[in-house]
Amino acid sequence: MDLPAPLVWLVDEACASPSPASFLAELGGRLLADGLPLSGGALTLAVPHPIIARRTWLWREETGEVIEALGFASGPPSQAGHDWLVGLGPVRQDTVGSAPDSPVLAWAGARPFSPAEADRLRQAARFTAAPLAALAARAALSALLEAYLGRRSAARVQAGALGRGTGETIRAALLCADLRDFTALSEATDPAVMIAALDAWFERVTGAVHAFGGEVLKFIGDGVLAIFPVTGAPDEACEAGLRAVAAARAGMAHLDAVRQAQGLPALPFGAALHFGEMLWGNIGAADRLDFTAIGPAVNLVSRLEGLCKPLGRSVLISGAVAAKTTTVLIPLGEHLLRGIADPCAVFALPGD
Repeated sequence: MDLPAPLVWLVDEACASPSPASFLAELGGRLLADGLPLSGGALTLAVPHPIIARRTWLWREETGEVIEALGFASGPPSQAGHDWLVGLGPVRQDTVGSAPDSPVLAWAGARPFSPAEADRLRQAARFTAAPLAALAARAALSALLEAYLGRRSAARVQAGALGRGTGETIRAALLCADLRDFTALSEATDPAVMIAALDAWFERVTGAVHAFGGEVLKFIGDGVLAIFPVTGAPDEACEAGLRAVAAARAGMAHLDAVRQAQGLPALPFGAALHFGEMLWGNIGAADRLDFTAIGPAVNLVSRLEGLCKPLGRSVLISGAVAAKTTTVLIPLGEHLLRGIADPCAVFALPGD
């Protein structure tokens, strides 16, 4: 049986598409070349993620570009794909499967589709079931890994960095942050209220980290370890870390004001920022790994954070960061850190 060229591609090659975006653009281009009057297309996949419920990719024939829209779990079902296509012309939409979270493939026409053209699009949708199942599985895996590991670490794991001891040496600004007196607070607080407080704290810190290009490596009890990898000049990573710290402080000040208005105690914290080299990769047992960062720089930023309370500061910054920033900092002299051989030059933020 002779199949139209787009269907042959769907059967033979589409499963190897590297991403939903490339799949949509390639299929749209092939259908267009086969004579269908397309002006755009949309592909929506459900993903298992704590915040994002659906991801929609939008292809425009005029430019060939694909953009992405997100549908959030807390919001109403997203109509981003359909609404966007309506602006390009008459819409033809097909659900690929019978499950509630089945992929949705939709097309906009440069003119209304004829009955024969609508049948061809319907047939193409049936042939997308197998490649879309593969793409949906990969998208689900990416979403889960990103939720638990962070985007950069998840990408490394998906690329095959699975062996124990495998990793690379990178340079980055490191942020270590920790709530103060958390143990005493948790003993005197209802567990549900304590979990809500922890979530609010983590949201402020991770939101600030992500806003300035960093990545949270792990939560340790009530503590956070994050990195700002060097992708250009080292100064840029340090400045990003400093901006994230400032944003986290502002977020926590607002949260404390809200909590105090509710009769709840404030959540004092300490944070430290350092710059250095670390091994970023897999450590752990043969059958249970952790993708994280280790090395002297990680040890130093952790010890530096522990100095916040004795020095009466909420944020401390190492000399390695101070040397790479034009931000005005207050020198606090050199201090010995537990387990660190050489004294560390320590700085604070003005007004802290």
